[in-house]
Amino acid sequence: MDTESATVSGHDVTTITCVCGNTVARDGLIPANSDGVPIHAGPDVPAGLASWPDDGELFTLCPSCGRVYSDSVVEETGKAPVAFRVNVESGRIAEAIQLHWTS
Repeated sequence: MDTESATVSGHDVTTITCVCGNTVARDGLIPANSDGVPIHAGPDVPAGLASWPDDGELFTLCPSCGRVYSDSVVEETGKAPVAFRVNVESGRIAEAIQLHWTS
């Protein structure tokens, strides 16, 4: 079975075009942790968002479709295979996405 992959320019996660067509400029892409939960980079992490990962391992979440990409894979290989998918319609991730946009 072939793995789905986004397109990416060079090794830059900010240039990902998700499999669904979303980009940073379209509906946005969100930095996330290894569970797909949007992260907050500041010291006071709002409830519902994840703190910056201690190991520095970042992922990019597409809030439109729930596909998640490993930043380290993109940076190392210049390719953006889908690492996993999360539910962006309801539940914790959906709530965290809304909080991300409003905090």
